[in-house]
Formats: sequence, C-alpha cells, structure tokens
Amino acid sequence: MQRAIRLVAIALLLGVGVAPVLAADLSKASPVGSWQSEDGEARVKVTMCGDGTELCAQLTGLSGKARTPENIQLLNTYVLEKAEPANANVWHGTVHFNGQTALGDITLQSYNTITLKGCNLMACKSFQFNRI
Repeated sequence: MQRAIRLVAIALLLGVGVAPVLAADLSKASPVGSWQSEDGEARVKVTMCGDGTELCAQLTGLSGKARTPENIQLLNTYVLEKAEPANANVWHGTVHFNGQTALGDITLQSYNTITLKGCNLMACKSFQFNRI
C-alpha cells in the first residue's frame, strides 16, 4: 500500500515538473510558417509583418470544395493582418473571410496547431490549421 502511494506521489511530482517545461517550450514556439486547414482544403503562410512584432497570414493554396472561382480570387491575399501580441501565444488583428472584415485572433495551440478566429458582431467562426 505504501509503495502504491509512493508511486502515485512520484508520478504527480514528475507531472508537475514536466508541465512548466512543456509551457516553456511552447513560449519559444512561433506560428510563423506554413499551415494547412484540418480538412486539407486551404493553406496559409504566417509571417511577421508591420513593425516586426505583428503577424500576417496569407492564403497560399486551395483544393477540393474550397477551390471555387470566388476563393481562387483570394489566393495570395491576407486572411489575417496586423495581428499584435495580446497574451502568451495569442495575437489580435483583422481577419478577412467571405468578403467580410472582422476582428480576430490567431492562437498558437501547440507547436503544430494554430486556431484562426474571427468575430463580426455576435457571430464568430474558428478554423484550426496544422503545421506543414
């Protein structure tokens, strides 16, 4: 019984010790790079822009159902502009989607996952992208 308690205590201590290391690694990560939507139909490239602390995301590829005449016209345009650092791993900026402009953000969820979210009045839309 005491051995089981000791093993649980060791596991908890190791877990507490690992969490800050994982958080520290993510704090050094960057959303700069190439990303693909979860469904594989859209690709974006995230770059530093503005004064060098802002992020921009440009639509670089379309496939499948997303490759419509309307969407093809949006290739190489920005879907996110002037996103400034807001919190750890979160940048707020301007999102362009379906011909509308809204306030939005890009969030680094993990080294390989970002979320792009835009809100216009009370309606919000989120997209998850994976690093490629």
